[in-house]
Amino acid sequence: MFKKILIANRGEIACRVIATARKMGIATVAVYSEADKEARHVQLADEAVLLGPAPSRESYLVADKIIAAAKATGAEAIHPGYGFLSENEEFAARCEKEGIAFIGPKAHSIAAMGDKIASKKLANEAKVNTIPGYNDAIETPEKAVEIAKGIGYPVMIKASAGGGGKGLRVAFNDKEAFEGFSSCRNEARNSFGDDRVFIEKYVLEPRHIEIQILGDSHGNVVYLNERECSIQRRHQKVIEEAPSPFISDATRKAMGEQAVALAKAVKYQSAGTVEFVVGKDQDFYFLEMNTRLQVEHPVTECITGLDLVEQMIRVAAGEKLSFTQADVKRDGWAIECRINAEDPFRNFLPSTGRLVRFQTPEQTMFQAGVRPDATPARPDTAPVRPSAAPVRPELVEGRAGAGASTGSARTGSELFGVRVDTGVQEGGEIPMFYDSMIAKLIVHGKDRNDAIAKMREALNGFVIRGISSNIPFQAALLAHPKFVSGQFNTGFIAEHYAKGFRAEDVPHDDPDFLAALAAFVRRKSRERAANLSGQLPGYDVQIGQDYTVVVLGAEGQNRHVQAHVDEFRGQSGVAAIRIGDKTYEIVSHSRLNDVKISGTVNGQPFTAQVERGTAKNPLALQVQHNGTRIEALVMSPRMAQLHQLMPFKAPPDMSRFVLSPMPGLLVDVAVQPGQKVQAGERVAVIEAMKMENILFAAQDGVVKKVVAAKGESLSVDQVIVEFE
Repeated sequence: MFKKILIANRGEIACRVIATARKMGIATVAVYSEADKEARHVQLADEAVLLGPAPSRESYLVADKIIAAAKATGAEAIHPGYGFLSENEEFAARCEKEGIAFIGPKAHSIAAMGDKIASKKLANEAKVNTIPGYNDAIETPEKAVEIAKGIGYPVMIKASAGGGGKGLRVAFNDKEAFEGFSSCRNEARNSFGDDRVFIEKYVLEPRHIEIQILGDSHGNVVYLNERECSIQRRHQKVIEEAPSPFISDATRKAMGEQAVALAKAVKYQSAGTVEFVVGKDQDFYFLEMNTRLQVEHPVTECITGLDLVEQMIRVAAGEKLSFTQADVKRDGWAIECRINAEDPFRNFLPSTGRLVRFQTPEQTMFQAGVRPDATPARPDTAPVRPSAAPVRPELVEGRAGAGASTGSARTGSELFGVRVDTGVQEGGEIPMFYDSMIAKLIVHGKDRNDAIAKMREALNGFVIRGISSNIPFQAALLAHPKFVSGQFNTGFIAEHYAKGFRAEDVPHDDPDFLAALAAFVRRKSRERAANLSGQLPGYDVQIGQDYTVVVLGAEGQNRHVQAHVDEFRGQSGVAAIRIGDKTYEIVSHSRLNDVKISGTVNGQPFTAQVERGTAKNPLALQVQHNGTRIEALVMSPRMAQLHQLMPFKAPPDMSRFVLSPMPGLLVDVAVQPGQKVQAGERVAVIEAMKMENILFAAQDGVVKKVVAAKGESLSVDQVIVEFE
């Protein structure tokens, strides 16, 4: 077994690999860019090596620097994580040439399966069902349109080296095919250094279901069930679950066996994923193979009890898989939500900046089954298993010698619970140079309904401030009847949120509860103020029982809720709030300065988030629960009457300006002063978090002034172009 490994990655996946290495008694080396010098993965590793400037092409993508770091620190192996160099066959081959083990598949497997065009041809040769399409690289947008017409719309335009939604577009007509081809090439060139693009038929109402496989150097390959990844936005996964609520046992077996046959055809070693598109009749077609660890691997770990990173390390060290296909189990149901730094209410634009607050929900499962504060095994001792992570006996095959225990510990300290995989911490920075993922929230339940309930409650307790996150959107998806029933496909988000995501898309089961909670917090605040000593007679704070909760709405359309508050046990932190004919008996001993407030309402447990001061009003309370967020002023009935007389101040008219909707790099300005521009015409291109965002003119006009220059770093709402 290795004594020291280097992790050629950053963020949550680097922290994830470090967790397993610590459990196995393996020392770790982190690498980092100048933007990541204070990052969590750097602090967790035993050693850290600076690679270079922030852009990944000057740091995390420079193989020479990573190899040099491994040699300088004496690392015997390199784990590439996902993204960056994880599917680069030249890097894998270079590692082997330099005498450094690559914790992943061999270079020949990556070359055969990592390239989408080559893998599709190989699948055809292996008699695996594939989708109709044009499998050779396309040179021009005109040729792309011609091919798309021949296949028949809709078509999917894909970068051969793409992944993670980068370099992928769906086109329904000639215009979209022409523009999509150009965007795909640009994104592929910038993200992967390979601009080859191909086209295939887009299957309507498809499911995206993938099979996790694991192979060793002794010719053994097993499949570890499937993951349902159909909830996607712009071809990027949002929610993943295992198993799938859709496929039958027969389909699962057929897909798994086909995935294994494909892996064996290229002598695959390590963890890998075979992706399929599945039709409504459970007919399935090979899409591609990801020759690396997937972002969503934790849901497979939950239901199988296997630590996939540990298995990758053991395979790379030459060990044989300690279990057979018959040993692989499916226990319970797991769901993962990707928590991204993006604003769902502003068309999911990237949000960068400092994490002023970052508090995860209470965790009962952990990466590699080890609490972060657990004492690690040291490199000079045999790998040990933490007692908190029970081993499933049927997955263990004893062997003599150091590192003999080749089965896998369950990845959580409990069978069912909550786990958070993240690479950030409170006070840390979310830079614009990398992807937008802040964390992965994983739950494991007895069944699907239990997992959904656990996830909704976990989202309630996930606090992120300083930047925007997609937590409200995740909460809305989990509450959607179609998701709950399992009746969805990859077009689910596009169908149900065609006009974007708005606050009204998150209807609360009981909106009066939010108003009651605001009144409860205000009452606690008044109680504290009334107990302060030294108050002048006649001017002391009166607690009061009657309040008006003014729920602030758009354009001054506020909702007034009358609330009567009584103590129903005569205790502080306990109150009965009556709104209309409903009574909410709330018990909570959370402190007033806590962002998270937990307790019971009418005997049922709840977790919500309450903050003072909002963008609209510094005196308002912001209450958030089950994805719904309200801003409310809690005041006396008389004060509420006077507040209604206040005139509404309309925001300034900014229609003459093109504003930057997010922080990012201005890579192109397509207009110049004096130019006539029509509505829908391209004005500028902004790049942030590896995604290209095109800004279009909202109406016809003449450009008066170009305010921002190409290459400039923009802030939110910064003026780019002014019209006359």
